[in-house]
Amino acid sequence: MEQAGATLVKHYRELSFMGFLEVLKNLPTIFRNLSLCKKDIENFAPDALIFIDFSGFNLRIAKWARQQGYRTHYYISPQVWASRAGRVQKIKRDIDSMYVILPFEKAFYEEKYGMPVHFVGHPLIDALQAQAETDPLQFRDAHGLPADKPIIAMLPGSRPQEIGTMLPIMLTLAPKYPNYQFVVAGAPSLAPSFYEQYLKDSPAILVTDQTYPLLRISHAALVTSGTATLETALLKVPQVVCYKGNWVSYQIAKRLITLEYISLVNLILDQEVVTELIQNDLTPDRLAAELDKILEGPGRQNQLDAYQELEQLLGGPGASNKAAKLIVDFSKDA
Repeated sequence: MEQAGATLVKHYRELSFMGFLEVLKNLPTIFRNLSLCKKDIENFAPDALIFIDFSGFNLRIAKWARQQGYRTHYYISPQVWASRAGRVQKIKRDIDSMYVILPFEKAFYEEKYGMPVHFVGHPLIDALQAQAETDPLQFRDAHGLPADKPIIAMLPGSRPQEIGTMLPIMLTLAPKYPNYQFVVAGAPSLAPSFYEQYLKDSPAILVTDQTYPLLRISHAALVTSGTATLETALLKVPQVVCYKGNWVSYQIAKRLITLEYISLVNLILDQEVVTELIQNDLTPDRLAAELDKILEGPGRQNQLDAYQELEQLLGGPGASNKAAKLIVDFSKDA
């Protein structure tokens, strides 16, 4: 957003806390940020507010904003279809117009809750198309990667606590596959030095802020559950999806989340296309067994075939432009 010309008052990294216990520990910070946001909106006096995902924070601001008479738009729905569906009632009350990016979300809102929404497609389509093609030899040379080994990308997440859980398990595989080069996709928000504690005795290599180019030349990937699973699929890389969290937070989440799958790939296709190793299932042995299935053979091809259908379901390019036009048209008609 900053690159597009927006002025950032507070970066989302300073607002985001993962897990129920983590949220409780940081409540004073969260309340201070809510107050700061409200004051900034009052000072700026916008014609409309556009909320993007991040429901815990945004729905609190939206309730206040509606009371103050602001026009409210929500682009990228909170995952109310996964848990705490009661939030839909707050959205209906406080949001003038919702723009969803997943095909099943439109039916969820309209058929189950009688709330009209706009399906605009997924912005990842545009983000990936905007990326320049990656020259494999140049990329390998620039990052010290051997020219003769297929690459297995490791995407352990972007938050320190999830990386600290996921990455050590992923890294156990690197010595077992000497004919492959394992590469960690470093998050741009974290310094390379953060990863040193995990990589010091590993043959894996760190590449920071180059996730898309890395995936473009990867043979397979180990991916922490989240948007990265969809990015990996759209770049046509077979993957194993991983998730392991704080025990208490996981036990709470398991009782709240009603979905059959956790990866967006499986949710959109409504079938288990990519294997999901969750919590106690995420062990080095299970991870190696599932990786073997996608390095070659029918398991690999099945994922690649399903990825073609996935891309068609996501609605094509232009998601953000469609949402922007709808917001402008709404303002003209208001």
